[in-house]
Amino acid sequence: MISLEAIIEAIILGLVQGLTEFLPVSSSGHLELVKELFGNDMVPKESITFTIIVHFATALSTIVVFRKDITQLITGLLSSKDEEAMNFSLKIILSMVPAALVGILLEDEIEALFSGEIVLVGAMLIVTGLLLFLADKAKSTDKKVSFKTAFIIGVSQAIAILPGISRSGATISTSVLLGIDREKAARFSFLMVVPLIFGKMAKDLLGGEVDFTSSSIPIYAAGFTAAFLAGLLACTWMISLVKRSKLSYFSYYCIGVGVLAIVLSF
Repeated sequence: MISLEAIIEAIILGLVQGLTEFLPVSSSGHLELVKELFGNDMVPKESITFTIIVHFATALSTIVVFRKDITQLITGLLSSKDEEAMNFSLKIILSMVPAALVGILLEDEIEALFSGEIVLVGAMLIVTGLLLFLADKAKSTDKKVSFKTAFIIGVSQAIAILPGISRSGATISTSVLLGIDREKAARFSFLMVVPLIFGKMAKDLLGGEVDFTSSSIPIYAAGFTAAFLAGLLACTWMISLVKRSKLSYFSYYCIGVGVLAIVLSF
């Protein structure tokens, strides 16, 4: 029998994932902090399954918001007539390489970091805050993403696998610091993660990491719905905030939460 408390916790975790996947405050870091707050009593496979489901929900919300861009990406890969679309698609693929390599080669080491390492989460949140602060002070330009900058942004995404480093925060900040137009930076940041999420999901499904027990379906459904709706809101809101140079707000928040997490861990 699923308790109401378990459903409410799933909704809260889903909301946290949906909001923090796009807002530059680290979804993985916040999920670890919230799980620690609740006292995560899920067995390992159930916890992994829940994480995969809420990540899928946010990937789906990205597809809904950027459906035209994603259609253009697919068209660019399938057709050589639109050179601009093809180049953009290739840049997205190139940006995925660093994170994919890190995920494959260092999988066990990365998973070990997601085990209540609150001090690490706090420290990385502070790093995220400093990155956002620097990016907010950068001058606005109309520069586009090049193949070189796509790879550098991809390296940022690979580093953001660490819990507490915001993926969107790291990639958008890196893009802006490289002189890329803010709106283009946000668009590229959100699009580049979608294939990786689906790739990770496929790997976990094929590797038997996912455990869909019938008794947990209401919890998974609650988390999925909350993450999807929150993701739609946060994705749209984040693009607007980046365009208006409002990253410093998140910078102060990340630094504050990071310091609080470190203090409370002791």
